[in-house]
Amino acid sequence: MRARDRFRPLRLVLFTLAVPIIGASVLTADGRAPVAPGPPAEAPHAVVALGDSSMSGEGVGDYEPGTNGENGNWCHRSNRALVHHTAMTKAITTINLACSGAIARDVGLTDTIHHTERSQAQRLAELARLFRVTTVVVQMGANDDPGFARTVTDCAGAWLLGRPAGCAANLTEDWPKRVDRMVPKVGTALADIRTAMRKAGYRDDSYSLVVQSYAAPVGPNLLSGLQSLAGCPFRLEDLQWVRTKAVYQLSDGLRRAADSAGARFLDLADAGIGHEACSSAEEGKSEWFTRLTVNWGDLRHENRARHAMQESFHPNGNGHEQIGRCLGRFLRTPERIGACVPSPTGDLDLVTGEAALKRASG
Repeated sequence: MRARDRFRPLRLVLFTLAVPIIGASVLTADGRAPVAPGPPAEAPHAVVALGDSSMSGEGVGDYEPGTNGENGNWCHRSNRALVHHTAMTKAITTINLACSGAIARDVGLTDTIHHTERSQAQRLAELARLFRVTTVVVQMGANDDPGFARTVTDCAGAWLLGRPAGCAANLTEDWPKRVDRMVPKVGTALADIRTAMRKAGYRDDSYSLVVQSYAAPVGPNLLSGLQSLAGCPFRLEDLQWVRTKAVYQLSDGLRRAADSAGARFLDLADAGIGHEACSSAEEGKSEWFTRLTVNWGDLRHENRARHAMQESFHPNGNGHEQIGRCLGRFLRTPERIGACVPSPTGDLDLVTGEAALKRASG
């Protein structure tokens, strides 16, 4: 066999490999290469918050114009919500898309309209083309099957009506089932967030997706003088169940949903211990959650009256500041899982690694 014939297969392989490379180089050189979606290189970096009232800033006040009942928008997005306390660098913009009362469907890629606003994931995709989104923080699920707000109302009703069994008796077996039904809904919304970001030109590993759980706003250590409509109208036995069972089971469900989407998880189940509503004589810095709150002015207006107690039993300004700082510390670590826990100094500490995993696993 002649020498040039022996090398003919090799030349064919090299030619096959070279053609697409040369073609790509030509397309790039003459400007005809397809432009990937996404923000321009010089776009400002941003952290974006999605979710419900606990993320929007319900109960903090100082709401963004247009979200305090104007034209039916009751999202109650506060300028002092926790995402704005993450203490990221000044070069990073913090943006809040969360809306009070939102369920998982309102966060995902759906045609739903909640409080006059479109899907949060759709709006995230639009922002992701204007900003270089480095982090998406999500807090949702409590308004789905668990119906946390409805549960709080039922527990208050049990105290008001003097029911001997309270509310926990009916929820002990049903609550875990509610949480289990919630998990796939939150998982679907998280998958939608991933899809929205991909469509905006982001790889899954180019940003951080963080799921945050919930803290108990009221605990069994409330002062007896505040166990009333003037503060926290609940039976201690019911609050004991909320404190020791409900928030942990809810956190476990949210952690499972986060795992399904490859998201990071920040556990807040212990975050309110010792700082719940009605745990001190005065509503000062030691309390991080609102007590029963009535906006008496809203009661005078028919279109606002049914929202007059909407701010009750949510993190207050102190709570958002504490949780926001803890979240910020978590975002600056590479850890997959973390937990915010009260420290002896009176502030929230961040624990990560095995310690956080043990807490999240119950």
